[in-house]
Amino acid sequence: MTAGPSLSIIIPSYNEESRLPETLRRIASYLRRSGRETEVIVVDDGSRDRTAAVAESFRGEIPTLRVVPNGANRGKGFSVRHGFLEARGRIVLFTDADLSAPIEEADKLLAALESHDVAIGSRALDRSLISVHQSRFREFAGIVFNKLVRLCLRLPFVDTQCGFKAFRREPCRIIFEQQRIERFGFDPELLYLARRHGLRSVEIPVRWANSPATRVSMFRDSLQMFLDILVIRWNALRGRYPGSRKSDPAA
Repeated sequence: MTAGPSLSIIIPSYNEESRLPETLRRIASYLRRSGRETEVIVVDDGSRDRTAAVAESFRGEIPTLRVVPNGANRGKGFSVRHGFLEARGRIVLFTDADLSAPIEEADKLLAALESHDVAIGSRALDRSLISVHQSRFREFAGIVFNKLVRLCLRLPFVDTQCGFKAFRREPCRIIFEQQRIERFGFDPELLYLARRHGLRSVEIPVRWANSPATRVSMFRDSLQMFLDILVIRWNALRGRYPGSRKSDPAA
């Protein structure tokens, strides 16, 4: 049986034909420098543009690149879950298609996984690492959302929403199998499930630059994310997350 790669990089993508070329070029350069055996999985979330074709065109630069289609638009959470369950790497990292966190910051997360099961990038632990900030209103909304996460799910993290996270695949497989949130509220659910199953998680400050072309709607998606937190708590109370409860952070 052939051993899999040491790392899988997942890029959830919806209508990303314009941003993917630069992202994939930067990832290809990073992989050449690292020498690490890595596969790259672009999850096409029902794009209406040439996202899949653009990604496929980089097979020459990244021979291990795969394009995995969702078939229809299902959301970022579904795309990350789909990519994780398709991944073969010992470690699985997902990153936003705009590389708001430079791919080189992955080294920090990979180092943390020597002693943890989950490593999450954070903008809030060291805001001096942010080169381009969100609007004040978006940053305020993020602070309010984090307070709700800490209150309802009793998670200790100060930034659950940074789109830059890494997981040891085998111990973390269960949290993706149990994940139910399909859109932007999926991050707290994964972190909640990790705590529930006794997995070791750590928050790591990373460099980050806000992309003005963000796909997140300030009102529609933010409201849905707030509702998703309540759904996670309700799912836990209704026993919809099977497995150990000894580490349930909200119990």
